[in-house]
Amino acid sequence: MTSSNFAPYLERNKRFATTDAKTQVPEIPFIPFKQLYLITCIDPRVEPAAIVGVQLGEAIVARNVGGRVTPSIVRDLAWICHLHENKTPDADWFEVAIIHHTDCGSGLFADAELRRTYAERGGYDEETAAAMAVLDPSATVRTDVELLREAPALAGSIGKFKIGGYAYDLKTGVVTTVVDAS
Repeated sequence: MTSSNFAPYLERNKRFATTDAKTQVPEIPFIPFKQLYLITCIDPRVEPAAIVGVQLGEAIVARNVGGRVTPSIVRDLAWICHLHENKTPDADWFEVAIIHHTDCGSGLFADAELRRTYAERGGYDEETAAAMAVLDPSATVRTDVELLREAPALAGSIGKFKIGGYAYDLKTGVVTTVVDAS
């Protein structure tokens, strides 16, 4: 019988479960300890715990291809805002941090043939896929900060939380501020 790639993680979980870490989490699930909502890429080289030290319970972490602001990201954030406004109106608001990175695999969306064949399999339409490419993290993170700031679903909540944009350089390991949180 072949071992599962997940087997070592089950072993790690057994060790985790014996600690008190599982009890050290926010009482209210949509209010992380550090009031941070982080949007970043699914790339395993961009693990938030490793690159910025996010610990259990400190942040809500949303990950997708490229760390892009998509309709799904906006809907999720709108839901968290709605919960915040209706269930914890007096609690501190969070900051949204968007991180894009160099050498992002989403840059392959710039390849017209890959984009076309992906659209044919039922993925994003070609125009949406082309817009998803992160070729210049500083440029795309600026675009995504503006998308969030202008999202109609967040109109009632904008101004209650800050939004910042950051670029992570895989070679240097440095995260640079591109758009100050405001």
